Amino acid sequence: MTWWCSARGGPWDWSWQAYPGVWLLVALLAGFYLWQRARLPAEADTGHRGLAFTAGLVVLWGAADWPLGPLGAGYLVSVHAGQYLLLSMVVPPLLLYGLPPAMLRSWLERPRLHGLARVLTRPLVAFAIFNVVLVATHLPAVVDTVKVTQFGSFAVDMAWLGAGILFWWQVLGPLPEFAPMSYPGRIVFLLANVFIPTVPAAFLTFADYPIYAVYELAPRASGLTAVQDQQLAGLTMKIVGGLWIFGTASVLFFRWYRTEEPAETATAVGPRG
Repeated sequence: MTWWCSARGGPWDWSWQAYPGVWLLVALLAGFYLWQRARLPAEADTGHRGLAFTAGLVVLWGAADWPLGPLGAGYLVSVHAGQYLLLSMVVPPLLLYGLPPAMLRSWLERPRLHGLARVLTRPLVAFAIFNVVLVATHLPAVVDTVKVTQFGSFAVDMAWLGAGILFWWQVLGPLPEFAPMSYPGRIVFLLANVFIPTVPAAFLTFADYPIYAVYELAPRASGLTAVQDQQLAGLTMKIVGGLWIFGTASVLFFRWYRTEEPAETATAVGPRG
């Protein structure tokens, strides 16, 4: 039974295929969210968070299901790169923002989870995990042997998602008691993560031979050669990923500016009387 997207080996066609594992994951996350949200106090501020969480689930579904799922798992490394960006850069901030603070707090008040979260949400730990996952899951040995199987593809997708959640926790700072970084700290954290992704992106962009056997030997699913597809993957990771990070850093900068400006104005005016 095919429950998760993996390399199929045969020629690509646009015949729809069901991947019930993806549906089950999305349904479980949606059901758990609704159940937990119903248990929140009536005064809990949920605002538009439900829309953000729903958007995160929709993007997760689109990235993991047909057609992106099988295309990225065994046909086009450029789609694989797009999946990485969606699952590590787009889905996590939407899901995190969609969780009301009261809901997060109710989970992390439990002693074991609280201690584990304290460790995993430290900036250096999150930085290390995010970048180790990035590099490890783009090694040829992993892509050609792990990502091609259903369980391996599922594990890689969940590693991207989990590492992305730790990464974006630093940026969003959803709970004050977990000592979120200042705006300048978040901006530096974001920009520091621009450089390491350059390494796999550069290999993909400038290699004059296919790095991954699974994509080299796969029947062509587009008009691109294996090398051209690989170059597109590298450019996607570098340019699209970089623009996403720089865009987020710009938003944080203007938020920081708005919070600092009133304080500077009050200091300049000084007390009256």
